[in-house]
Amino acid sequence: MSSSTLTSDGAAWLASAGTYPRSTLAFWEERPDAPVVLPCGSAFDIVSAPAMFGRQMLDRLWDEGPGSGPVAVFRGRMLLFATPGTAQRLPSLLEWEEWGATGPGSHGRTAAVPPLLCHGTGDAVTVPAPTGQAEVSGSRWVVAPDTRHPWLPGPEILLWAAVRAARSAVRISIFPPPDQGAKVYDVSRRR
Repeated sequence: MSSSTLTSDGAAWLASAGTYPRSTLAFWEERPDAPVVLPCGSAFDIVSAPAMFGRQMLDRLWDEGPGSGPVAVFRGRMLLFATPGTAQRLPSLLEWEEWGATGPGSHGRTAAVPPLLCHGTGDAVTVPAPTGQAEVSGSRWVVAPDTRHPWLPGPEILLWAAVRAARSAVRISIFPPPDQGAKVYDVSRRR
């Protein structure tokens, strides 16, 4: 995985998402430990996942896929930076994959997976400070942006990672679930 330290080029890229990039950079020069709220939709979109599931997605992206773009943690959620437009497209791809299907004929493979929140045009997110000190703000960089044009995954790649993570989280058994009302006896100590 890439570094968790934000570079000056990475900070410039993040600041470019806002209306006043130079003001954001000046603010960070004065307060390098302060997180900032930035709009989504122009430089990046955000896919927000619960921390554990987000980590599983990130592991799939790095172990079996193309890697990830910048990734941050904020208030117990993993923020995966994605190409602009992902927030609009990913929900329909997830629905197409029967993500939340629970009716007859559905796979139910993701019933235990919490929903992914997609932030795009019109939304804003809090990004960690350049120093990424989690103890100060509750946020930190997992994979910090380090260039002015970082590679960002699109909706199809994030869908692939989510489906792979869901498959690893949901254990499928050929045996029916145990009868919850059945009496169970330990026979392992019988003589």
